[in-house]
Amino acid sequence: MIDVLDHRLLNEYQRDFPLTPRPYAQVAADLDVSEDEVLERLQRLRDAGAISRVGAVVRPNSVGASTLAAMAVPAARLTEVAAYVSGLAAVNHNYEREHVLNLWFVVTASDQKTLAATLAEIAAETGLEVCDLRLEADYHIDLGFPL
Repeated sequence: MIDVLDHRLLNEYQRDFPLTPRPYAQVAADLDVSEDEVLERLQRLRDAGAISRVGAVVRPNSVGASTLAAMAVPAARLTEVAAYVSGLAAVNHNYEREHVLNLWFVVTASDQKTLAATLAEIAAETGLEVCDLRLEADYHIDLGFPL
């Protein structure tokens, strides 16, 4: 259950997160609670699936390399292949789409060579082609959503 303080924590810090040596101490001071309470609440929200992570969102390919990838996975193998892809540290999320390319995911790496090797590993492990859908133009999309 998300209470008023959880709501404030989630709503007020989707953007403009403090860039200080101890950001959670600043958040705690703003919310008039202890730093430990902020950290405990974030852990509880993560454990409950309300949030997946707290971290920066950086412009694609400005630090390291990344790409959107897609695969045409037979329906009978979708759960298996999605679990494999999700288990890779280089994959930060994946999702099913209603399309012949039905499994989409984002892969990140330290450089283009490592990124290409990860895509090749996925193809080799699954026996399925991986479509590399490289970014051609970037658009700023605000990923903050008021609760």
